[in-house]
Amino acid sequence: MLPWKRALRPLAALLLTTAVALVPATTTAQAADAAVTTDWGSPPLERSRELGGGWNDYSCKPSAAHPRPVVLVHGTFANSVDNWLGLAPYLTDRGYCVFSLDYGQLPGVPFFHALGPIDKSAEQLSAYVDKVLAATGAAEADLVGHSQGGMMPRYYVKFLGGAAKVNALVGIAPNNHGTDLAGLTNLLPYFPGAEDLLTAATPALAQQMAGSDFMTRLNEGGDTVPGVRYTVIATKYDQVVTPYRSQFLTGPGVKNVLIQDLCAVDLSEHAFLGLTDRIAFHEVANALDPAHATATTCASAIS
Repeated sequence: MLPWKRALRPLAALLLTTAVALVPATTTAQAADAAVTTDWGSPPLERSRELGGGWNDYSCKPSAAHPRPVVLVHGTFANSVDNWLGLAPYLTDRGYCVFSLDYGQLPGVPFFHALGPIDKSAEQLSAYVDKVLAATGAAEADLVGHSQGGMMPRYYVKFLGGAAKVNALVGIAPNNHGTDLAGLTNLLPYFPGAEDLLTAATPALAQQMAGSDFMTRLNEGGDTVPGVRYTVIATKYDQVVTPYRSQFLTGPGVKNVLIQDLCAVDLSEHAFLGLTDRIAFHEVANALDPAHATATTCASAIS
């Protein structure tokens, strides 16, 4: 095991603890409802341009080469800007109309999103996709998500009518079948009340644990929905969604990719795979336009 991987495991536990501490106990009763009634919108066009990305441009019209807008769905503790400072410019430079949303906000918790109930977050995604399709005139969108953002859209597709509006779903290190956080979640029964507190304060964290009611419902009856293409991009060094093979999907229209099969020296872990890994970005581009896919290798890091 790599030394830095061992060091990051306690960090995962710290993030769980921090998430609970962020939300005062007196506000948790209102957290679930408020998470979806607040419209935080997307980062303004001016902000994304200042950051060099140029995404969230609602005047963008998809081209014949890239006929569908791409909606980026951030992960837990992230937001619509910081998760996509690498991938959004990568895709806009290649001619895509790119959009990103904030979702799963909790009252009094700025910047760190995707903590509210996942089913409610999926409702926010549904409304946002409708907004993007109306602005661009497209009939369908492609979704690219990191971590929770690669899994949550499956709820939208499966239960909220998203299958009719989504052509492809690309998950980067997605938590598709729940995580045991390298065994840390097995410790919860030894701390009475800890799981209840986690569920009340940060519902999305509890729902993403392996064996949760949410995960059971999401995956019963099969991982996929007909008509949607699914791509999963995973790293064997993932220290958050563990075991890493739990990220992979089964069913028609699925492509599972282990990044080390494409570049054995790629050491990206959970966060870096979505934030900075241009080898993973190249595979995202292939998933969005499979008719013009090119081989993904270590050299893709500089392409």
